[in-house]
Amino acid sequence: MHGISRKLAIAAAVGSLLMAGALGGCSSLSTDHVDCNVVKLQSESGRSDAEIASAVGASITDVAKCHGAATSGDKGSGAAPSPSPSPY
Repeated sequence: MHGISRKLAIAAAVGSLLMAGALGGCSSLSTDHVDCNVVKLQSESGRSDAEIASAVGASITDVAKCHGAATSGDKGSGAAPSPSPSPY
């Protein structure tokens, strides 16, 4: 009787570890985030958005978002905007 319960306890522990590992691995499958630095380097080397998307495992629209993020916030000067003068 003790041998059977010990085997069941080991099987339950192993099963729990396998489930925890499987669920933990699911978070790495999300493709919501594309490294825009990689996209920038790849596009500077002459690769198209479709080629970059295929290489990084993302959609073409996600790759295109990196182009929009890089150009919309960056005006090219790299300097912070000057504060407006105080009315007082």
